[in-house]
Amino acid sequence: MSNTVPSITVPSIGVIVGVDTHKLTHAAVAISALGARLGAITIPVNGKGYRALKTWAQSMGPVRAFGIEGTGSYGAGLSRFLCEHGHTVLEVNRPNRQLRHQKGKDDPLDAESAARAVLAGQATALPKSGTSTVEMIRHFKVARDTAVKGRTQAMQTLKAIIVSSPHALREQLDCLAGKMTLIRHVAALRPGPLTSTTASAKTSLRAIARRWLALDAEIKGHDAHLEQMTQQLAPELVQAHGMGAGTAAEMLLLVGDNPERIRSRRRLGKAVRRLSHPGVQRQDQPPPA
Repeated sequence: MSNTVPSITVPSIGVIVGVDTHKLTHAAVAISALGARLGAITIPVNGKGYRALKTWAQSMGPVRAFGIEGTGSYGAGLSRFLCEHGHTVLEVNRPNRQLRHQKGKDDPLDAESAARAVLAGQATALPKSGTSTVEMIRHFKVARDTAVKGRTQAMQTLKAIIVSSPHALREQLDCLAGKMTLIRHVAALRPGPLTSTTASAKTSLRAIARRWLALDAEIKGHDAHLEQMTQQLAPELVQAHGMGAGTAAEMLLLVGDNPERIRSRRRLGKAVRRLSHPGVQRQDQPPPA
């Protein structure tokens, strides 16, 4: 490898640290700006380990950047810690799965690859900070999405049980018009003694209907929080034509707390139009439950 490194990519002095992240431990390798390997360390995933890594890296010279894999998952804590202490952190993609399968898993080697990706200018993206309103939106969005899936599954299960239920019960329920009418009627069923398949079907249907109602109430609560937060953070985005709170939340999660991740207004507008297009299923408009 050439000893001449363009200053526009990497300074000619300093230390670059690559980190391979896991749930319980992180492996780190430090290299110089000329590509020489300086050392390696493995730390536990906690505050003490993060401080040990920072001290170890600084002991070898001025740290120019940390290249970290999985900044949105296992590496999130370390990434936030280093950013809070004024260090430059760059997001590094996971190594090619095919190459890892051929050569085997080696944490220090992966960490060194992360450092060299920074050195070569291949890793340039800043990680999402994950410490502001957007991270709060993500928490509510995750909870909402799982509740929507559960509500949809509950309705599908309810209909399946009705189809195979005893004839008299099925006819009674088939006469009810409207989803909410059916749900509320079934939620109020009184099965009586469990001495027949009719009683067992009613018991199951009542439990599922009440679960659906509970999930529906939970989703409305999440929607209220999402609407409030997106309105505060990006009112012009929420007011855009055809843009609901759920879609606005998706856009904010795409950008994160770092607007510089979107390189131009044109690209952001293009993404907004794609999510708002009637032909695209939006997250704030889930499939019929």
